[in-house]
Amino acid sequence: MTESHPPKRPVISVTLSPKFHDDWDKLQRALSVLTQQDQGMRTATESTQRRVTVSGMGELHLEVICDRLVREFGVPLHVEKPTVIYLETIRKYAAAEGKYIRQVGGRGQYAHVAIELEPSDAEGGYQFTNQSPEGAVPNQFMESIDSGIQEAMKAGVLAGKEIVDVRAVLRDGSYHVEDSNELSFKIAASMAFKEAIRKANPIVLEPLMSVHVVAGEDFAGAIMGDLNSRRGRIEGIEHSANGVVIHAIAPLGELLGYPSHLRSMTQGRSSSSMQFARYESIPNGGGSGPDEVGVPSNKPKAPTQRQGAASAKPDELFG
Repeated sequence: MTESHPPKRPVISVTLSPKFHDDWDKLQRALSVLTQQDQGMRTATESTQRRVTVSGMGELHLEVICDRLVREFGVPLHVEKPTVIYLETIRKYAAAEGKYIRQVGGRGQYAHVAIELEPSDAEGGYQFTNQSPEGAVPNQFMESIDSGIQEAMKAGVLAGKEIVDVRAVLRDGSYHVEDSNELSFKIAASMAFKEAIRKANPIVLEPLMSVHVVAGEDFAGAIMGDLNSRRGRIEGIEHSANGVVIHAIAPLGELLGYPSHLRSMTQGRSSSSMQFARYESIPNGGGSGPDEVGVPSNKPKAPTQRQGAASAKPDELFG
């Protein structure tokens, strides 16, 4: 199975640790080499637990990374189940204010910001601009306001996922000559963002993959039925002398372990390829339509992740 045309950010991650305590430093050195060679790979280390979360562009990508760690660098691994990376974003404009006022000892802390949020284009990322009246907030605090918003974006309001594709505008604010500082404005901006995001119709996004399956005509019905059961959408079928090519779009969370499942279903007489297509809103768990829902009714059902390679023992996956 092949995967190509990666997205700008990883879409799946796996947590791994060395089987042997003494291999921790060896694993760190190996990961440093791999991240220099592979720009689509990300790592996050939990030093106290001696665990590393490796993120990549697909399930196959993670398998290749783990296989290289074992075979090239000689680091036997404990590998957990892959986890799909979900995101959050907003659908409409919202505004809110944040005020941080504290008295610590004989000195006070004061910061006040008024921000507006609106969706940016898909894959547009995060944007911050200052459109406050001159003198409302000194320029020295702009970086702190920006930082406070970006830190708040790391944990969403629906599923605790990173918030993306948001444009933030500082509209107004106020400060105190003696009591205002960078930390106060960072906290005030975070407070304002968290209040505004709840008003902005937040939604959870899931990565969709473009799937192409080549198989004999006699398996076409079973393959399409299986893809439909995975919330897949059939986009086209091509007929050839060797059989059919089925094109579909399906959520990555439903495709974990799909290549081995497909081989089993077709007695090995099939092949498949997969590439990232886009992020898309997870269907609602019920309630009103997408334009009318608020935070409570827009909370999606927990994403399901198919059993297959993801449920196998790590040693079975990565040797």
